[in-house]
Amino acid sequence: MDQSGKNNKSFTLESSLQSYFYTQLQEINEKSQEPLPNETIYYSSLVMDSFGDAEKYFEKEEGKVRDKILGIKLLKTSHMTKEERKRSLKDIGDTALLICGFFSDSLNKKILDTKYYQELGQTAYRRLNSEVPQAYDIPSFFDLISMRFDQLTTVMNLVSAQTLGRDDLLDSAYLITNKKLAV
Repeated sequence: MDQSGKNNKSFTLESSLQSYFYTQLQEINEKSQEPLPNETIYYSSLVMDSFGDAEKYFEKEEGKVRDKILGIKLLKTSHMTKEERKRSLKDIGDTALLICGFFSDSLNKKILDTKYYQELGQTAYRRLNSEVPQAYDIPSFFDLISMRFDQLTTVMNLVSAQTLGRDDLLDSAYLITNKKLAV
C-alpha cells in the first residue's frame, strides 16, 4: 500500500503464459553484462509455458503419478529409437532447466541438489544436440543451452522470485548474480 492507503500493486496482462515469461526473461536478460541470445530466452519461455500444465512436470507409472526420475530416464535413452531418444532427452533437459531455474527452492530439503539437476540437464542437452544439431537456425543450439545452463537458470530464478513475490529469493539471487546481472 502507498501513503494514501491504496493498494499500489499492478497487474500484468499478457495474451499467454509464454508471452509473459518471455517478457520477464527478456527484461532481466537485457540487464545482464553477458546477455543470452534471444533464441535461448525464447526457448526458455516455451519450456516455462509448457510446464504450466502440471501433468508435464510429473509422469505416470503403473497408474500412479510421481516425480520424474531424470537420472534413470537419462540412462534409458541409449536403448531408445532416435525419435524416442530426442523426445526423452528434450524432456530431461527441459525438466532439469525448470527445476533449477524456476523451482530451485523446492530442492532445499532434498538429497539431490541443484548441481545434480544442472549436470543432468546439461548432459541431456549435449546429447540432444547430437540428435538435433541445429534449432532456431542456430548450429549447436542445444550445446549453447548446455553451456549457458547456469546463466539461464539464474535469469529464470530472478523471474521466479518476481513472479512468486519471493523478495527473500530475489535478494539472494541478486547477491549471487551481482557480478553477472545489474538488476
